[in-house]
Amino acid sequence: MEDKVQELIKRLPALERELNDPETARDQKKFRALSKEHSYLVVLARAWADFERQSKNLRENQELLQGEIDPEFAQVVQEDIAKLEKQVERSRRSLESLIVPPDPRDHLNVIMELRAGTGGDEAALFVGDCLRMYCLYADAMGWGWESLSCAKSEAGGFKEYILCFSGKNVHRFLQYEAGTHRVQRVPVTETQGRVHTSAITVAVLIEPDEGEQVVVDESDLKIDTYRSSGAGGQHVNTTDSAVRITHVPSGIVVYCQEERSQHKNKSKAMRVLIARLAEEKMRKQKRDRASLRSSQVGSGDRSERIRTYNFSQNRLTDHRIGLTLYKLDQIMEGNLEEISQALVSHYYREKLTHA
Repeated sequence: MEDKVQELIKRLPALERELNDPETARDQKKFRALSKEHSYLVVLARAWADFERQSKNLRENQELLQGEIDPEFAQVVQEDIAKLEKQVERSRRSLESLIVPPDPRDHLNVIMELRAGTGGDEAALFVGDCLRMYCLYADAMGWGWESLSCAKSEAGGFKEYILCFSGKNVHRFLQYEAGTHRVQRVPVTETQGRVHTSAITVAVLIEPDEGEQVVVDESDLKIDTYRSSGAGGQHVNTTDSAVRITHVPSGIVVYCQEERSQHKNKSKAMRVLIARLAEEKMRKQKRDRASLRSSQVGSGDRSERIRTYNFSQNRLTDHRIGLTLYKLDQIMEGNLEEISQALVSHYYREKLTHA
């Protein structure tokens, strides 16, 4: 990693000379591309400086501990070493994530679909818990998010929830959330304290930007309107504002009843439909692409999982990269960046290996 970072940073002086060249300023497309690269390398250089400084401090403390020092002072040094080790590890993970080169899709909006799988009411409750986790993560990262569609469960939580995230690096960090998430915990309704296993599925779709919009023929759509209803079947308003859209050629069905306005519900439903159609188009072009929606979602069975959330042991395990963290309570409060960075780094190294 160190060699790769230094190799990238070495380009900064030449890049700055090129940016200051009047000829570059005349070519706005080239200037924007170089400016973007410069911003990336400046962030990388700062992260590298932090890593080097923390590593140096750690080495100095470790050397100090080897000498003959007062026991009380030795304890202070050991505490400092423990803190520095954590800082160095965090900086290393951050660098590993940063050396993954930017992707044109990094900042594209993400439409995330969460659905209850195996486990009935408990799965629906976990959909609600994961929804909260992702929204807190978005707030911490400075992303925006909005609800597009949901189906509430009578016992609480959601049978399904669809929302859109937008912001810097939103797709870069959320793309690997796709798959089956398994939860092991004692449900609130369990009287004998037995641990139950449930599962939810998460799909991650890119919302196409203006340059990649999918053209949808209105004649291919079957649009139904109906009265919005709550979790228990009760009507929440007295007008037919809810919208269900069926794309006849593909059989894709989307719906929305979030808004009181039929027009707004149709607009949100169309965004989900276009995202699904865009991904279907990409799937046909690259059938071996790992992020196919069908492979992301699976069947919702307990055995098909990318991640396990064990509440009794405060443990989260991501099975794809063998990462286990004993701080599930913090992760459920939206502290997902460590996992996201590890996944970005892992799949980039895997891509290089198979290139």
